[in-house]
Amino acid sequence: MKARILAVALSAALAAVAGTAEAKGCAKGAAVGGVAGHYAGHHGLLGAAAGCAVGKHRAKKAEQQQAAQQQKLQQQQQHAQAK
Repeated sequence: MKARILAVALSAALAAVAGTAEAKGCAKGAAVGGVAGHYAGHHGLLGAAAGCAVGKHRAKKAEQQQAAQQQKLQQQQQHAQAK
């Protein structure tokens, strides 16, 4: 019970301190990781930290894919206008 309260408090503190650009994916990943860590041997904090890292990685990867798609769309539009 104490670990769960501590995990929630830590997640809330991190969310309050971190900027929105840096926190993309972290809150969701930390919540999922914290629950998984808790049920996998009462390691909620470790799960939350790992979940945050994975969430940030996935958010960054999704952002890069979106940027690549936008760039490709712009190139297609420029090519269509050149014709």
